[in-house]
Amino acid sequence: MNEKYPLSRKMQKIVSLSNTFTERDVEKLTPEAINNLNKKSIPNSRFVRKLFNKPAPHISKTTYVIPVTGGVITGHFYSSSADLAMTSLKPLIIYMHGGGWVFGNMDLYGLYCSHIAAVTNSSVLLLDYRLAPQYKFPTAIEDCYDAYLWALQGVRYWKVDPDRLFLMGDSAGGSLAAGVSLLARDRKVPIPTGQILICPVTDGRLRTESFQKYADSPTLTDRMMKFYISCYQREPKDILSPLFSPLLASDLSRLPDTLVIGAEFDPLKDDGKLFALALEAAGSQAKYIEIANTVHGFIHYPRATGAEETDCMIRQFTSGRPIDKIQALTETELKREGRLRMQEASQKFHTKEASADEE
Repeated sequence: MNEKYPLSRKMQKIVSLSNTFTERDVEKLTPEAINNLNKKSIPNSRFVRKLFNKPAPHISKTTYVIPVTGGVITGHFYSSSADLAMTSLKPLIIYMHGGGWVFGNMDLYGLYCSHIAAVTNSSVLLLDYRLAPQYKFPTAIEDCYDAYLWALQGVRYWKVDPDRLFLMGDSAGGSLAAGVSLLARDRKVPIPTGQILICPVTDGRLRTESFQKYADSPTLTDRMMKFYISCYQREPKDILSPLFSPLLASDLSRLPDTLVIGAEFDPLKDDGKLFALALEAAGSQAKYIEIANTVHGFIHYPRATGAEETDCMIRQFTSGRPIDKIQALTETELKREGRLRMQEASQKFHTKEASADEE
């Protein structure tokens, strides 16, 4: 690993293993090869378990056919079967996967979504939207919006809380999640409670400082991003649409609370940071948190630097913690801090009581 990316030894190993599931020389791939990669089943091998951990326990999966404009897509619904009171309702996370609008292996994303369902005790709906290059912009965003409308009707049948409905996406999926929120606001349908954007694409012009600085990053390169955009756009001006590049929207007000999580060594780092700042400037609530010493795509590997903290932040957000109180801590660290706060509050209370008694 070169000096520009001083990753831990464990993280270097994870990146090396993960590259067996990704293709850096994307320009050489034919549409048939892309389709085969998207449909490739993930073996239950020691190697896979080492990289992704064992599948999350006690998670049920239901598959739905979702009607969308011009066709149908598949939705994979993951739900934790952890014991809850009969009246308890879970948050619902509608997940839009990354992969540059081109890749979308449901086995791989299913592993991650079942993991998120387990650590947050939520239900997660993973959308298998139609992919480029066969389906160009705006097919993917319209598929996700139609699926969002469908899910709004589904909350009455699933044991989920309609007041805790979150959109979530990584990379290109972060762009889609942000775009769905814009469409919901502009088309005057209920907006989600919040959105969680992990290393999102928000500006298809690819002009940011981080894009130049980390163009050769270990998991995402400038060549890969340019290929993805060329596959998804119908024509060059598409990248100027806020449904392609949410950062370019003329109005970012009245949008859901937005948690943006970035990676230090990611060409898309500034996409997330600038989007959070733009949301705040427009009066929407947003928070950007950057994970140090990690790379694009880290969330999919439970042992990766920042994965545990990100899981905890997602749980904090979906469980109702105000966005300005979200902390980049592991669950153990969060509990320890909670105990310290209780101790400090108790000490202050007893000190105040003692002062009152003396008076």
